[in-house]
Amino acid sequence: MIKTPYYLIDKSKLLRNMEKIAYVREHSGAKALLALKCFATWSVFDLMSQYMDGTTSSSLNEVKLGKLKFGGETHAYSVAYADDEIEEVLAHSDKIIFNSIGQLERFDAASAGQVRGLRLNPGVSSSEFLIADPSRPFSRLGEWDAAKVEQVLDRISGFMIHNNCENSDFALFDQMLGQIEEKFGPLLAQPRISWVSLGGGIHFTGEGYPLDRFCARLKAFAERYGVQLYLEPGEAAITLSTSLEVTVLDTLYNGKQLAIVDSSIEAHMLDLLIYRQPAKMDPCDGPHQYMVCGKSCLAGDIFGEFRFDHELKVGDRLSFIDAAGYTMVKKNWFNGVSMPAIAVRQLDGSVELVREFGFDDFVNSLS
Repeated sequence: MIKTPYYLIDKSKLLRNMEKIAYVREHSGAKALLALKCFATWSVFDLMSQYMDGTTSSSLNEVKLGKLKFGGETHAYSVAYADDEIEEVLAHSDKIIFNSIGQLERFDAASAGQVRGLRLNPGVSSSEFLIADPSRPFSRLGEWDAAKVEQVLDRISGFMIHNNCENSDFALFDQMLGQIEEKFGPLLAQPRISWVSLGGGIHFTGEGYPLDRFCARLKAFAERYGVQLYLEPGEAAITLSTSLEVTVLDTLYNGKQLAIVDSSIEAHMLDLLIYRQPAKMDPCDGPHQYMVCGKSCLAGDIFGEFRFDHELKVGDRLSFIDAAGYTMVKKNWFNGVSMPAIAVRQLDGSVELVREFGFDDFVNSLS
């Protein structure tokens, strides 16, 4: 048995998402780029690269990772590029997307030979959380004034518009795409504009999502404006593919039954702490309810409350599901809690331990 804690990526579950992405590519004409900001565990890129067209990034490090480990198209985006990194960004990307007209003008000469795009902000989004809302008041994410954008059309050939966030509602996606067309339609219809990325956050691999209606909407949009569409699935690419495997270290009672495990929500599932959401575990309707807690010193290091069909004891193993998106990329060394290893269940059912982290990794992450 692999020593806990560890992330377990199941390729058979990952494949289900890849097949839905392939279906959308085929029936809509859209290309699909993996959003590395959500998931960047390159040990499974061998499978994912067979079903996706490349990667999109949010930093120089992600650009290089996508180019070197995934292949295909490599789109570079960043909220702001620094002078000392732009040359390397350009060398490792096929397209560069600037967040603002200011950045486009600042790096105009350096990027003149590159396919260039600009991020647009339509002012609407599906986010329920202000912290993740790209269209929040005073947002720094993209240009919103169509008149200003029109003045730099001669320097770009495409746009990126990312305003979906965990959006599993096709009707809402359709409505917001209509609002984008209403606000930016004249820009999209310009002859120079040959590609448009609709970003990520569209949960089209979820159960029951109307894929055919989605494909038809994408195809109609692409044909109306004469553009190559791109999608940037992150969570949609890896949803329900990965678990965080942990072991119970202690149990106690303090008004509720508590179980402490060898992991930490702040260190290993940080997004759940940020958004005040519980971890997920396969449903169990047993009579024994426990609050499962992490081992860090943070008082609120709590995975959630779960029911079990037996009393938990030291040594029991628990499995938190859906633990890949915005989780593995955010893991950290808080409290020096052991970093989870990474294991992959191959398509033949065998489990391979692909990476462990030890004291040297902890030391080398500091100074």
